[in-house]
Formats: sequence, C-alpha cells, structure tokens
Amino acid sequence: MARGTIRYWAAAKDAAGVAEEPFEAATLAELMADVTAGRDSLAQVVRRSSFLVDGDPVGRRAHETIMLADGATVEVLPPFAGG
Repeated sequence: MARGTIRYWAAAKDAAGVAEEPFEAATLAELMADVTAGRDSLAQVVRRSSFLVDGDPVGRRAHETIMLADGATVEVLPPFAGG
C-alpha cells in the first residue's frame, strides 16, 4: 500500500472541497474508489477526468493496472474549455 498526495484541480477541487489530501492505496482504481466513496459530486467529476501520476499521463490505461509508489502525487484534471 502506497502513501502519497492526491491533488484536485478546477471542478474536482470544488467537488472535493480541498485542493489536496493524503492517500493510501495500491492502485489508481483503489484510490479513486476510496476518494469518491460517499462523495457523489466528486465521483461525477472523476468519471470525466484525466489523471497524472508523478507527472505522467495515465491516458486510456486501465486504472487497475496503474500501481502507485510510496510518495506518489496523483493529479485529477477535469475537462476544461479552451486550449
């Protein structure tokens, strides 16, 4: 189980009510399940978001396959207008 920081941007930050928080999770899928449990508005934003793990884009890879390292930073990037 890795410990790290999850950072929320734009609509994800509004839905989470915080800019960042610590986490404990082994995979990105586990992390997303943990942070959205009981937070319906955040879950809606997360479903539409893209993610960076330590600065690297996750892209279309299955979240179950994204292993998190101790000290990882995960960023939640909702879609935004512009360019």
